[in-house]
Amino acid sequence: MQRGLFIMIEGTDGSGKGTQTDILVDRLRKEKVEVEQISFPQYGEPSAFLVEEYLNGKYGSAEEVGPYKASILYATDRFAAAPKIKQWLKEGKIVIANRYVASNMGHQGGKIKDIDERKKYFDWNYNLEYEILEIPRPTVNLILHVTPEISQQLVDKKEEREYLKGKKRDIHEDDLNHLADAEQAYVEIAKTYPEFKLIECVEDDSILPPEQIHAIIWEEIKKYL
Repeated sequence: MQRGLFIMIEGTDGSGKGTQTDILVDRLRKEKVEVEQISFPQYGEPSAFLVEEYLNGKYGSAEEVGPYKASILYATDRFAAAPKIKQWLKEGKIVIANRYVASNMGHQGGKIKDIDERKKYFDWNYNLEYEILEIPRPTVNLILHVTPEISQQLVDKKEEREYLKGKKRDIHEDDLNHLADAEQAYVEIAKTYPEFKLIECVEDDSILPPEQIHAIIWEEIKKYL
């Protein structure tokens, strides 16, 4: 088994990232593997305060804020968590992140309609997070692919989240066009960067059962174990 393995589980809102992270962590722990999990944004932590304000619409709509400013808010939250992740990896643990750098690329990159400009943004964000902020790079990058309509339906089934202060959806989740743009950006990421793997989670316009999605994920993960 590879020591210090870093796995990222990514996807649009409501794609089941949290569920799949939990299932994977439980399976690894049952197999006596040392594993740590972390979710981004780190809601409730000081480093995520500006992200929470942004998602609540304090600075305007997602389009008004734009991709570059919003990306910096999310990136600094990951920068704050980087020492902890590096320590876990140094200890030889498997680290599983529910959302990571690709969240910027998907949600913020989706705001950019021009393909060439979007690619420039992808490269800018890569440089910001991995080169300037020097946060750890995942070995395994999985993107859960779900249609925007199903994403929004699944979001509405979530339990109340404190940072939304009573609202059901944040500004990303409430905008079907944003979810559609993010979905397209995630597909483009998987086509552009070979380290990303797209996991198809929908069949015949219905979300696959969590156990079936996990089986697909496990086939990818076990290559590194």
